[in-house]
Amino acid sequence: MSGQKLRILSYNVQVGISTRRPHHYVTHSWKHLLPHNQRISNLDKVAKLIQGFDIIGLQEVDAGSIRSNYINLVEYLAYQAGFPYWYHQVNRNLGRFAQHSNGLLSHYLPTEVKDVNLPALIPGRNAILARYGSHDNSLAVIVMHLSLSPRARVKQLSYISEVVNEHKHAIVMGDMNCKYGSKEMRQLFSRTDLREPLEETFTFPSWRPQHHIDHILVTSKLKIAKVKALLHPYSDHLPIMMELNIPDEIVLARRAA
Repeated sequence: MSGQKLRILSYNVQVGISTRRPHHYVTHSWKHLLPHNQRISNLDKVAKLIQGFDIIGLQEVDAGSIRSNYINLVEYLAYQAGFPYWYHQVNRNLGRFAQHSNGLLSHYLPTEVKDVNLPALIPGRNAILARYGSHDNSLAVIVMHLSLSPRARVKQLSYISEVVNEHKHAIVMGDMNCKYGSKEMRQLFSRTDLREPLEETFTFPSWRPQHHIDHILVTSKLKIAKVKALLHPYSDHLPIMMELNIPDEIVLARRAA
């Protein structure tokens, strides 16, 4: 019986920059390099949005550099939104100038969290693998931000396929920079038990969503109840959420924040 409910969210937060028009990529480009007063205010709004979810995958966060006023943005969001468990993964370490990262926030205690190195032309592209529950009845959650190059994404998703196949139950989420019908995504579905979505969920750009490049994918024994993009313009991406039921054999340990 599948009675346990889980609320999942994936969000590319664009380092706390609220981009609402195409010209903001030019006029707000300095915010990717330097601190600005609106960043924390914007992240506070993100924290209110995400606090009702169980497990969250974050992309385009900073682990503490000049542009973030040396604040680890994953830790900040965890504290503001009341998540007792958090993890950050640095993908591009530019020292004090930038710490490009992925992040995981969770109300459930992971049994294991580790980095998965992905193939890329420029080294440093990684995914987060968090495992919940016992070894025999575990749930794997994989958070990633794939490359812009289609050739690199083919290699990255080929590698992720092998990781997914090591687990009976898996959730794969993140900014994948490609749509469901792309060559690399078709390859992922053909090599794993991940289910192809029934419809497109548009997340980019946030002010006029017309591309489905942010995804949450699950294996067949995880029963999906709802999937949708949330219309909150705190980034150039919209967050994508999923409500699902997981088998009772997966025991999740939760602690109040």
